[in-house]
Amino acid sequence: MTSLLQYFPITDPTLGFLVVLLIILFAPIIMGKLRIPHIIGMVIAGVLIGQYGLNILERDASFELFGKVGLYYIMFLAALEMDMEGLKKNKYRMLTFGLLTSLIPFAITYFTGKDMLGYSVTASLLLGSIMASNTLVAYPIVGKYGLQRKPSVIVSVGSTMIALFLALVMLAAIVASNQGSNGWGFWLWFAVKFVAFCAVLIFFIPRLTRWFLRRYSDAVMQFIFVLSMLFMSASLSEAVGLEGIFGAFLSGLILNRYIPRLSPLMNRIEFIGNAIFIPYFLIGVGMLINVRLLFQGGGIIWVVFCFVLFGTLGKALAAYTASFLLKMPLSSGHMMFGLTSAHAAGAIAMVMVGLRLKGADGQPIVDDVMLNGIVIMILFTCVISSLVTEYAAQRIILRDKEVASDELPEKDDERMLIPVKYPEYAERLTTLAILMRNPRLNRPLVGLNVVYDDENMRANQARGRELLDKVTKYAAAADVPMSTQVRVAANIANGIKHAFKEFQASEVVIGLHMHFNVSTKFWGQFHQSLFNGLNQQIIMARLMQPLNTLRRIQVAVPSRAQYEPGFYRWLERLSRMAESLECRITFNGRDDTLVLIREYIQNRHASIRADYQEMEHWNSMPQLAKTIADDHLFVVITARKGTVSFKNALERLPEEITRYFSGKNLIIIFPDQFGSTMDEMTFAQPQHTEELSAYDMLNEWLHKKIHP
Repeated sequence: MTSLLQYFPITDPTLGFLVVLLIILFAPIIMGKLRIPHIIGMVIAGVLIGQYGLNILERDASFELFGKVGLYYIMFLAALEMDMEGLKKNKYRMLTFGLLTSLIPFAITYFTGKDMLGYSVTASLLLGSIMASNTLVAYPIVGKYGLQRKPSVIVSVGSTMIALFLALVMLAAIVASNQGSNGWGFWLWFAVKFVAFCAVLIFFIPRLTRWFLRRYSDAVMQFIFVLSMLFMSASLSEAVGLEGIFGAFLSGLILNRYIPRLSPLMNRIEFIGNAIFIPYFLIGVGMLINVRLLFQGGGIIWVVFCFVLFGTLGKALAAYTASFLLKMPLSSGHMMFGLTSAHAAGAIAMVMVGLRLKGADGQPIVDDVMLNGIVIMILFTCVISSLVTEYAAQRIILRDKEVASDELPEKDDERMLIPVKYPEYAERLTTLAILMRNPRLNRPLVGLNVVYDDENMRANQARGRELLDKVTKYAAAADVPMSTQVRVAANIANGIKHAFKEFQASEVVIGLHMHFNVSTKFWGQFHQSLFNGLNQQIIMARLMQPLNTLRRIQVAVPSRAQYEPGFYRWLERLSRMAESLECRITFNGRDDTLVLIREYIQNRHASIRADYQEMEHWNSMPQLAKTIADDHLFVVITARKGTVSFKNALERLPEEITRYFSGKNLIIIFPDQFGSTMDEMTFAQPQHTEELSAYDMLNEWLHKKIHP
């Protein structure tokens, strides 16, 4: 054991970087198994590998560098994605909330430090300044849900900068007072530097940016230019006595109009940040946390309790008071609290400044207990912030989508993509698409065959062309045009997604995995990557008999399904199929969902024989299975993890289908979700999610042991 420990912590930079990359790669997979938000997972990973955990890595200069860059990136991206018109409209709201979210926590934690923890006035002021500021750790969650331009988010991001500015001004005053230079001259010089800093950035950056982007179109040069503006602004911000994150945010606001949200340049900026810098920052934060102190007893537990409780309470009071005063919904208050409740590197930077300050007795005003209490507090506030922001995002979507957007068939963007591989199944998938398509649009179906880029590529391409020729003739017999493509890809899911974009498809109709000699998993080798990486509608079918022999379609609809953007799309497809087959269709779901379905059917497809059965809970699926005959088609409307209609019971869907619906005709539909963005990059929600959680696997293992 001793011989093994001598190799740790790793000092070789190559091995160190490899360890970090492995964490960035595997932490989301492991956290997905544990159903823990990936942002929290990165912080926990940092705790484990740091000097206070397994001591695998030292927090060396690379973590200082990349961690600071990651923090700058979070603030820079927050500013780039802000709606500037919304910022102008909400400037008074932003100012109000900024004052509340800085002054209320400042006052509460100042008196907490002075009266409950026995700190000096200077130490209590420093503690108040730290708690008055916050870090937008949970901002990537907002990007995942596409809520960057919501008033509550704009107000929260803007107020974060106001709170940070006020906290830094207070910190400058504490330092100046401690050094005996706190006079009118100091503040006058500080104001001159601050005004000059803002004027220089606002005047020069737009002009320089316009000149550069017009003159140089090279992608790499444009990206490096933007980064140069970011770090120049951060450096100047530190030079005038403010933290670099203030300059990063200001530069993002200035560059906002020059970097469109859907541009390739924005895509590159987001990619680099989410792939390297932001994870590095989160891991570095975790490496500072000494969780062992919590188990050593003493005053540290009381200190951490006071920091977390009163600091979080101050942020909560500010958020909900602001939402009340500004007449914003409660869900907006949740979002404002979630985004502004986390503390991270900014708090660490401020407490590090406090370590250099001496009290009247010559001792540092920040002792080890206060330092470690603040660092451990960071972990708890990051967890609270992530969970509350996730909850608030879903509540806002529910609030804003009380009625799903109506999709008129004549204005349908319909273009169906049909990936086919197995000849015995291709015709049934084509039939399904023909039944669901809008004949008035008369748009061609798109047949796709994706083959691996390996030694059998040429032979597989030839077989793919033969298969596509066969389904093209089959579709032509029904007077339906079809375009085809044989595509070579290293990854089947990525090949389908790229073809989806090329053909500007609206949905995918694909066979459900049935060849268990290839993969024993329910979703197979690539289906899960497909529905996690593509936000548009995906229809997965397992058809055991010809569709024209079906007598009934049974549809299981989850609660809140009407709040998803694709609610009417799948409803229209199923209505067309039931109308064409002239079979009865039964919808099983909650009353509020069934009301909208009934209204749509009556208005658009009055000739359909439709029934509506209340299904209060998703755990009624076993009872529903008893009503499914061999000549019925069972349709499950499901949801991707993290969407408003997703529920934990859906994680058991593969197991329930295998147990109760084996051998039945089956369609699983993933509706349009997260709006229309197909490749929105956000570190909060990787495109891969594990099929089974660790808890499910453990439960299954225990069940086998107990009941062999």
